[in-house]
Amino acid sequence: MSVPASAVKELRERTGAGMMDCKRALEESRGDIGRAQRLLRERGIAAAGKRAGRETTEGQVLTSRTDGYVTLIAVGCETEPVSKNDEFRTFAQTVLDAVARDGPETASSLEGERIELVARLGENIVVLGAERYERADGSSVSSYVHPPAHKLGALVRLDGGTEELARKVAMHVTATNPAFASREEVPAETTDAERKVLQGLPEVVSKPEHIRPRIVEGMLDKRFFAESVLTEHAWIHDLSLSVGEALGDARVRAFARLDVG
Repeated sequence: MSVPASAVKELRERTGAGMMDCKRALEESRGDIGRAQRLLRERGIAAAGKRAGRETTEGQVLTSRTDGYVTLIAVGCETEPVSKNDEFRTFAQTVLDAVARDGPETASSLEGERIELVARLGENIVVLGAERYERADGSSVSSYVHPPAHKLGALVRLDGGTEELARKVAMHVTATNPAFASREEVPAETTDAERKVLQGLPEVVSKPEHIRPRIVEGMLDKRFFAESVLTEHAWIHDLSLSVGEALGDARVRAFARLDVG
């Protein structure tokens, strides 16, 4: 059947799909725009399913600050050109706005928009993470996204401190990717497993048995805690200090690091 140009235009405006995809859907639906729209959506779901396993090593990390919250989100795609595409960036901004307004769980409500975007752009697109921290009395909350690529960033909430200090901690977290905020947060089984590994190292086994426990504990401090625990890192802004020393009376209440790499 002949499809009116006005119908193709209307379907494109509703769905954002390409002109030929819209024309074919209208032909199959015999001009029924609602049915054509459902066809395009079904095809988008199928396309998204086929691309779901593809690695997303590009994308954007975005942050926003409102009166009540600081928000950080990451949306991944497959290639750099798509990460710079206006439709992709509009979707990422939509995710950021929704999470800032209603919380991280709302990102899942945008699944329909994500699927449609996958169908239009031909790449796997995934919301990789979403975090929102409340700016409450007695706390300092800030974020950092590393320029110019905007592919990784962090969000930090401190008990006490200042927003500037929280931002510096966010910069540190972005650069170093710690696993835990403090030694107290490290599960006992994680420490025990690391201790067992160290006990079997040749450089430990070769030492007299009575001094091995002391050597192992020293290794735990220098090799595990110093690398995995945020407060025991060397402070990137002044390597003569640890993060714990730089914090002073402030404490890291929570942190999140997101990246698209």
